[in-house]
This record gives sequence, structure tokens and C-alpha cells, in this order.
Amino acid sequence: MPEKRCFLGDVAKLIIKRFYMKRTFVKSLVCIVPMLLLTLATMAQGVVKGKVIDSQTKEELIGATVMVQGTGEGAATNLDGSFVLETAKMGDQVLIFRCVGYKELRKEVKITAKPLNLGIIKMETESIGLGDVTVTASVAVRRKTPVAISVIEPVEIENKLSTQEFPEILKSTPGVYATKSGGAFGDSRINLRGFEQANIAVMINGVPMNDMEWGGLYWSNWAGLSDVTRSMQVQRGLGASKVSSPSVGGSINIVTRTTDAKEGGSISYALGNDGYNKIMFNVSTGLRKGWAITLLGAKSWGDGYIQGTEFESYSYFANISKQINSSHLLSFTVFGAPQWHNQRSNYDGLTIEGWQKVEKYMGKDRQYRYNPTYGFGLHGERKTSSYNRYHKPQISLNHFWTINEKSSLSTVLYVSIGRGGGYKGLGSTSDYANQWYGSSNGTLNTYFRNADGTFAYDKIYELNASSENGSLMAMSNSVNEHNWYGLMSTYTTSIGKYFDVYGGIDFRYYNGTHTNKLVDLYGGDFFIDRYRAQVSPDNNANANNPDWVNQKLKVGDVVYRDYDGYVMQEGIFGQAEFNREALSVFVAGAVSNTSYWQKNHFYYDKDHEKSSTENFIGWNVKGGANYNLTDNHNVFANIGYISRAPFYSGGVFLYALNSNATNPDAVNEKVFSLEVGYGFRSSLFSANLNLYRTEWLDKTMTRTMDITLPDGTKDRSSINMSGVNALHQGIELDFVFRPIKNLDINGMLSVGDWKWNSVSTGYFYNSSGQPLKDNKGNIASGIQAEDHAKMVLDLDGTRVGNSAQTTFALGAKYQPLKGLRVGADYTYWMRNYANFSVGGSNGSDLIMGGYKAYETPWRMPSAGELDMNVNYSFYIGKIRATLFGNVNNILDNKSISDATDGANHDWKTAYQVFYRFGRNYSIRLKIAF
Repeated sequence: MPEKRCFLGDVAKLIIKRFYMKRTFVKSLVCIVPMLLLTLATMAQGVVKGKVIDSQTKEELIGATVMVQGTGEGAATNLDGSFVLETAKMGDQVLIFRCVGYKELRKEVKITAKPLNLGIIKMETESIGLGDVTVTASVAVRRKTPVAISVIEPVEIENKLSTQEFPEILKSTPGVYATKSGGAFGDSRINLRGFEQANIAVMINGVPMNDMEWGGLYWSNWAGLSDVTRSMQVQRGLGASKVSSPSVGGSINIVTRTTDAKEGGSISYALGNDGYNKIMFNVSTGLRKGWAITLLGAKSWGDGYIQGTEFESYSYFANISKQINSSHLLSFTVFGAPQWHNQRSNYDGLTIEGWQKVEKYMGKDRQYRYNPTYGFGLHGERKTSSYNRYHKPQISLNHFWTINEKSSLSTVLYVSIGRGGGYKGLGSTSDYANQWYGSSNGTLNTYFRNADGTFAYDKIYELNASSENGSLMAMSNSVNEHNWYGLMSTYTTSIGKYFDVYGGIDFRYYNGTHTNKLVDLYGGDFFIDRYRAQVSPDNNANANNPDWVNQKLKVGDVVYRDYDGYVMQEGIFGQAEFNREALSVFVAGAVSNTSYWQKNHFYYDKDHEKSSTENFIGWNVKGGANYNLTDNHNVFANIGYISRAPFYSGGVFLYALNSNATNPDAVNEKVFSLEVGYGFRSSLFSANLNLYRTEWLDKTMTRTMDITLPDGTKDRSSINMSGVNALHQGIELDFVFRPIKNLDINGMLSVGDWKWNSVSTGYFYNSSGQPLKDNKGNIASGIQAEDHAKMVLDLDGTRVGNSAQTTFALGAKYQPLKGLRVGADYTYWMRNYANFSVGGSNGSDLIMGGYKAYETPWRMPSAGELDMNVNYSFYIGKIRATLFGNVNNILDNKSISDATDGANHDWKTAYQVFYRFGRNYSIRLKIAF
């Protein structure tokens, strides 16, 4: 019996033990299963995809952010505007879309374990009426408009510009070559595909900015553009500009801020090397009861990187908009940048050996900053013979009319009022006049030179004091003022489902006043103007009056020139577009009439002061197509022919300052252009490849030189050539690569083959615009065509100069931490030839006429520069602040940017040589509210 009890007891214990074990297991399961389920739920990720685009242009927005409300989870759009957002937040959520310059967009979504594709997300701009502005400004759309384009966003301008000139922000753009020229404030220049500024259309909100007389542009007049630019687009080649007279090389379309729909503003302060300072503010009221106002003001000042190039500049911008109703919007804009700056002119460039010699004045590290015209007067006061002051406000009134869902009308009435001028030194003889310049064909002027290299203006007082015939040297102010009025109106409508039609008018009227007035006699009692004595045009009462010729002039009297130039242009343009799925096709054309005349008040009496009116009918036709092969690949091609009126200056009026005679050989310039391109775009990599060919026929050209006349005197003369032809062709590649999150690598390669290819005839004129005779170069009036000094110049194969024909750039920008961004850009220039010169250092042999075959100009050494930038954003309470830092040319390379070819086509005879700036820097603090 005992054994039985033991067995039964063991069995009972085993049962109880197993029971408790099972109970514990069950308890464990009860506890573990919820934990596993919670863990699985925590590990679950919702995925949201989509693509963000501009609601009006349909362009992809790169760098837009997508955030889940209430979390730190988010993503940024890729190079094709797409995004992939992973989030642990499930169920009903709110996504917040943000992009600089666009209204914040909130979208309610339901996130599950299944991926959610939102498709196309359209964001609207914060700027009122911007869509209508971009239509007027002819802004091209990537993967649709069949032209080669590069877009520079305002963020890039803000991060990179620093103390650089505005055109220099484009130096990493294919086909672009930008330099500071003489190096003074606002004196930079830009070439596009080898074409000079005069042949590049610069437009602000669709309004043309190029001078109506000679086509050029002074960037100092637009020093505040960087402060108000919302977007800048470079269209190379034919471009998409809807104007009646297009450019040759391409166009730069600048769209400024319009009126911000969101209230707020910012203030900033910047400082940099050589006393650079800049303060700026902007404020916007936002849209209130249909009204909105945006204001901006800025001041910049400094000593200048180049010796003696002090400057002071202001800029202002104001926009007032009124949303009348859903159909009508009025927008009034005024923008200007009054400034003054001392200069180092193009005539102050030395030879390479000349720059080495001035090391004794400046030291080895600063010799290329030397300014030959920097100096002091009789009592130690600061003096200069190179000075500019100008104010050119642009005022426009825009009316945007949405007629119906298919049609609209955009009209802009604008006025530009230019007031200002710059110094021009005068002399009783040409030799004395030339002493005002710092150099003659690259040789430093030592006639008025102190031991420390400064210009001895005090010695001019001594020279004039010893004269019995008044001031032998005097200073005048070259007054160049204008009134420019214009009207542009563009009608847009849709026909059916696939056709869009544009048509419009382009009217312009321009009156430019050009005169010189004495401002300083430098100690003399009077000045006798040699330009009055040298010229006796037909029907000229003044020049035949001995009292007028020998008049003793005082400060305020008119010297050298006094004439008004007039330009009137009437044009119409039209364009038809076909857009269906992957295919976009356009055909465009324009016709314009350009009228030129002038009134010469200096030499002619009132009965004969008005010249004849010369009319030129210009026209153009162009077309192109873009086809998106897939979502990643597209191809395009365009072709066009342009017949453009010659310029007023140097084309129709060879020397307007003393003659109303027009150029009998003036004809329209002709341009034939052809281009093909390929584009690739994905979320990680995008690239564009373009091949172009542009033929330019019947161009007029002027070359200025210092020459020695057969009688031994020196004079700054020129040769006017007509029938000049050129061929510009090349290949361009640009790309952006995003290998990892927050890192963008960009680059470009541009290889050009730009040559003059004609045999042209040129005629010689002296500095007062008088034709030079063929017999020993004697100066006389009434020269017959057969007696006029001329030359047949064979330019066939001569390289186009002062624009690097091969360039490449490589850059990167990275965001290592939230709010911190760093960037670097390296640009390299090769195959940069000196600008060809006819006379070299002595043109006396050329005046005798004959034939000259030009050789290949001197090729400047290749060079590169590395720029770096960094910015950090942080909050001061609820106020956002950003600190910017820039170092340009961080390696401090001293390289040649500009040169004029010399007699032997080598580095020894090259003159008017200028070097790029060395290392320079700036820092800026911006506070937004």
C-alpha cells in the first residue's frame, strides 16, 4: 500500500506541475503576443510617392519638401520633381508641401501599408500675376520649349553672388564667358557663344534693356538686379523670346519679384574685402482686399578691389498690384539703381611686361590692382579721369486680362529715363588729349606720373598755368541721357485641344541726348575746343564762323559734341504651338520697321541740324520641335533666319558726333541658325547635350586704335568695316548628379569653334570722326569716296577673341546638417584668344590703304578658379536668420581675362591686358520676418 500511495502522489504532483507550467505559458503568450503585434505595427512603414510641379509652367520643382504634419519625417523632391516619403504614421495624415517662392500646400491623405501614389502635385507661386509675367517675358519650359536653356534660381544667386558682378553668376553656364573687364564696379561684360553683349538680348519681365543706339548694356545701371530677381533664364541661340527684333547669340530673361501674396520681409547686412558694405531691406504687405505692395531698398559702397575704384550704389524696387476681379489685374512696378563709381577704363590695360614693371608701385601681390589714372590734384584732393554716374529707372504698368478660360491679353506700358554721364579728358591737341589715358597701346603714360605710380594731376595745373592759350588740358562730363517709351502686348488663345496661338505688337520710341560740358579747366582761364576748328561739314554755319571756332569756353560750356539720336521701332510678332502628349512644335515670325535719324546741334545750324530718316525693314522666322521619347529622354531641334536692322551707332551713322551723313553701305545683318539637342532626366541624374551652328552675315564693326600719322602726330583713330561675316558653331553639355541624399554634383563642358570668315573693306576716321585721306593721311573735310583711306582686311579663319572657346565647370553643394549648406564651384577657361586689332601699336602703314591678311590672334594661357560658399540658417526666437559666407578664387590664381592682339600676335605685343581678381570674400547676415 505504501508504494501505491507514492505512485499516486507522484502522479498528482506531475499533473499539478504541468498545470502550472501550462498556466505560465499561457500567461506568457498573453503578454508576448501583444508585444509582438505592437512591434510589428511599429516596424510597419507607409510609403507615399508623387511628383511636384509648377501649376502654371508645368515644370518640375526640384528641392521642394514634403513633411508629415506633427513629425520630423519628410523628403525632398529629386532632380525630376519626384519624391518618396517613408513614414511610420499610419491612417489619416496631413502632408505639407513647401518650396521657396510658392504657397504652402496641405493635402489630407490616408496612409496604409500599401504604397500610396499621389501622382502630380501642383504648387502655386506666391507672387501675384507671375504667370502672366512669364508669358510676356517668354520664359521657356524644359522638356517642352525646343531651345537650349539654363535656369538660375534666386537661391543660387543669393548663395553664390557675393561681391561678384551680376553676369558672373552665369560663368558656369555653357557657352558663357563673363569678366570684370577693367574691374570697376558694374563694368563687367558677358559673351554668349562668342557673341558680345550688344548681340545678346537682355530682358527684364519681357521688356528689352539693350541700348537702342548700339545694342550694349552697362551692368552698373542694373546693380540692384540681384536683389529683386525671382528667376533668371539663359536661352542660347534663337530662344523663345516673343519680340519683333530678336538677338543673335541668345537672350537673358530676368523675371523680378512681382507682388508677394504673403506678408513678411527681411533685412540684411554684408561686408567684404576692400571696404565692401551692403545693407538691404524688403517688406511685403501680402494680399489685402485685392491690394498688395512690395518694397525693397539697398545701399552698397566700398573702395573697390582695383586701386582707386571707389563706388556708391543704391537700388530700389516697388510693386503695387490690384486684383480688380477674377479677370483683371493691374501691376505697377518701378525699379532703379542710381550709382557713381571711379573706373579703370579699357584704355588703362597694359602689356604683360608693363604689368610686371608696375610691381615697384604696388608690390608683387597687388600689382594687377594698379590703376594708371588714380591720383591727386593740386592740394592733395582725390582726382580721376575715369568716372561714371548714372541712374536709369524702369517704370512699367502691366495689365493682365483673363478673357476666358482659353484666352488672355498681357499688356505692358513702360518708360526708361536715363540720366548721367562720365568723364572725358580733352586737349588742345590730340597728344594732350591722349595724356588723360593711363596707357597708350599698353605702354604706361609717364608724362604725368609720380614716383609712387599715381597720376600727377597737379602737374596739369602747372602745364595750364604756363600756357598763354588757356587750358591745354581740360575735363568734360560726357552727358548721355535718354527717354525711352515702349508698349508690348501679347494675346494668347487656345484653338481646339492642342493648339495655342500667340500674337502681339512691339512699339518703341527712343531719344538719346549726347553732349559734353566742361567741368574743370584745371587752373586755366578758358579752353579752346579743337573739335570746332577741325571740322567743316557741308551746310555748317557754326564751323564757318571764326568767332564760334575760336571761342574761349568756360565751365558749363558745350564742347566736343552735341547731338540727339532718335530710334523708332514698330513691330508685330506671332507664334503658333502644337502640344499633344509627348510632342511640342512651334512656328514663329515677326516683322518690324526701324527708323533712325538725328539732330546735330554742334556743327549745324537750325535749318540743317536734322538728318535724313533711314528706315530698315527687319524680319525673322523660326521654328522647332521637342519630343519626349519617354519620361527620361527627350530630343529637340530648331531652325531660324533673322534679318535685323543695323545699329544706329557704327552702322547707320558712322560718326554721329560731327556729321549727319549716313552710311550708304548700311544693310540688314543676316543670321541663320540651326540647333539640335538631347535631354535625359531621372530622379538621380539629368543631362543636356546641344549642337549648334550660327552663320552671321553683313555685320558692321568698328575697331579703335592709337595710330601715328605720317606727320608724326599721334591720334586715337578707328576703322569702320562692313560686310563682316562670322561662323559660330559648337557643342555643349551640362549635367546634375545626386548620388546620395542632400548632395548635388553639377558640371558643364562647352567647346566652340568661332571664326571670322570674310574679306571686308574698312574706312579710317580720326578721333573726331573725320575721314582720313589716302594721300599721307592728311586730315581734311569733304573727302570723296575714292580718296578716303581704306583697307581690304582678310579675316578669313581669324578666331573670335575675348571669349574662351572651351570652358568646363564642376561644382557640388551638400547639406551635412539641417540648416547648413556648403558649396564649391570650379570653372576652367581654355582657347581664349585676344581680340583682334587692325593697327597694333603703329597704324601709319595701314592708313595708306591696301590689303592685309590677319593672322591668328595671340592665345591667352588657360586658367581656372575655385569658389566656395557656405550658409547656415537658424532661429532667433521665432525669427529665421541666415549667415552667408563666400570666398571667390580661393586659390588666389592670377590669370589673364582680357587682351587685345598686338602687331606680332604674341604675348609680348598684346596690349589692353587685364587680370582676373585674386582671392576675395564676403559675409552676410539676413534676418527674415
